[in-house]
Amino acid sequence: MEESMLTPEQKAAAVIISMGTDKASQLYKYLSEEDIEILTVEIAKMRHLSQEETESVLDEFYKECMTQKVVTEGGLDYARSILEKAFGQQTATVLLEKVAKSLKTMPFSFVRKLDSKNLFSILQHERPQTIALVLSYANPGQAADVIVSLPKIKQLHVVEAIAKMDSASPEAIKIIEMEIEKKFSSVLTTDFTKAGGIDYIAEVINYMDRSNEKYIFDELVEKDAKLTEEIRKRMFVFEDITVMDNRSIQRFLRDCDPKDIVLALKGANAEVANLIFSNMSTRMAESIKSDLEVTVNVRIKDVEEAQQRIVGVIRQLEEAGELVVMKGGKDDIIA
Repeated sequence: MEESMLTPEQKAAAVIISMGTDKASQLYKYLSEEDIEILTVEIAKMRHLSQEETESVLDEFYKECMTQKVVTEGGLDYARSILEKAFGQQTATVLLEKVAKSLKTMPFSFVRKLDSKNLFSILQHERPQTIALVLSYANPGQAADVIVSLPKIKQLHVVEAIAKMDSASPEAIKIIEMEIEKKFSSVLTTDFTKAGGIDYIAEVINYMDRSNEKYIFDELVEKDAKLTEEIRKRMFVFEDITVMDNRSIQRFLRDCDPKDIVLALKGANAEVANLIFSNMSTRMAESIKSDLEVTVNVRIKDVEEAQQRIVGVIRQLEEAGELVVMKGGKDDIIA
């Protein structure tokens, strides 16, 4: 079977197979049940591909990924100049045509191109429901920056609205675009589009500092204790290190600043501290314990910021597929 004769589903299956089981399993977490079923069937049916066929599929996949990235970061004109230099005018045109079609189905694609300050300036005076809908299409880091910049009471309304959001109609998206009065190309779809939800707002709050996180939970639990608990279950905080396996703990410790470890442990409970020490070398553990003894009069804010930086390291490594974090008690790991 020639590579050009492969269906898009078969090409996707070929990419998955070439990744190997570990990386493929990480990718599967981001797919819908329908896509997983289709891919699994195609992988099961896939015959042996030659090295040339595999390389051709992977080359196409790489070019499309690169195209998506430069379009998202710099727009179509910027992408065209980059792609023409990399692959030539004809290939660049083909790649941009493919991506342009997919961008038309991406609601609020403009949001991901804005920095947090500009996005906040656009949204700060909008209704909480409006802000919630727009932020549901933002990157979690962007959304966190915007939310913590809002007045306290408005933060709660926005967090609650995102958490309870399930889908948004094309009409609602159109109204929001009109309200913020920005000239963006139409990103409407004919179907209802998944937006927001508990998993998303949990990731957003993970990007916030501990004081804002504490405020939101303290206030939100009074309004809706069940919703608050559901959000908490899906978050990863410093104390959740206790649910990580030893190999993952050893991995993130290698990337942490020892000073952050010392500060973080000043505010850690015994279970977390013992687990961290047990996954260090004897020499490193002795050094950290020695520093802990001489580190006194530490501000709570400094402890929380150090813990947040360590959580940031863990999150980055998880996104890179270098360690596994089990959130919300979901049993999705097979040893």
